[in-house]
Amino acid sequence: MNIPQNKPSLFKQLLSAIFKKKDERTMLLESLRESQQKGLIDMDALIMIEGVFQVSEMRVRDIMVPRSHVVVIQQDQSIEKMLSIVSSSGHSRFPVIDESLDEIVGILLAKDLAHYSDEVSRKSFELKDILRPAVFVPESKRLNVLLKDFRSSRNHMAVVIDEYSGVAGLVTIEDVLEQIVGEIDDEHDAADAINIHRHGFNRYTLKGVTPITEFNAFFNTQFSNNQFDTVAGLILNELGHMPERGEEVIIDNYQFKIISSSSRRINNLQVSLLPEAKSVTSGAA
Repeated sequence: MNIPQNKPSLFKQLLSAIFKKKDERTMLLESLRESQQKGLIDMDALIMIEGVFQVSEMRVRDIMVPRSHVVVIQQDQSIEKMLSIVSSSGHSRFPVIDESLDEIVGILLAKDLAHYSDEVSRKSFELKDILRPAVFVPESKRLNVLLKDFRSSRNHMAVVIDEYSGVAGLVTIEDVLEQIVGEIDDEHDAADAINIHRHGFNRYTLKGVTPITEFNAFFNTQFSNNQFDTVAGLILNELGHMPERGEEVIIDNYQFKIISSSSRRINNLQVSLLPEAKSVTSGAA
């Protein structure tokens, strides 16, 4: 069978669907849901297609890696220190900064450091020779537009800027695609079993997927995991809805604040220990 050369790929067809008018998308989704109920498509396929449409209604701030979680390289660091950061983090792209995170001078790709694996080559190392320009996007940018920009520019990462021109975080093409296909784990993700990090006196950050059993062991708590397995499930049960970034909930004497979330999942949380508190909630900050 001969297939026309100009036939658009499935990805392009889905991408074009993102830009359809809202009422057209609603009608199409209703039709797809009916098809799933009739057994014409499976639930996994339906969830993925719904993710495509949700991307058109989300903004960069909904999925970005927050400022506090950004791993950076300082431009005056030695190549040995840079290699150590690259190796320990497992990331492939790093903002290079001057004195602060708000002074990004470029992007370093881990693969570009591979050319300096021996002492002889390191003597000729100049960061400016491999530094790549940084791409900046506002945190209010829609994900469908960002995805189109990523594809046309062939960039995989952008620095997110807030309304005051300060760095709010980072966003990658993987972050966008995860809204469609779900969590994308690589070999580093599988090896990184650390879900809870301490950042000061009685202040921590943790992943939404942190098992409740792990939380209980770390904080010596007794939260039940009979109905849900993760901290994200605990928060969703307490709130009764998908929270926005900045929303808070207090359970026992633990205050949980949403650092990042999407329309379908809680990604990262900040946890503060309170002297004593009762289970109450507050709106998004």
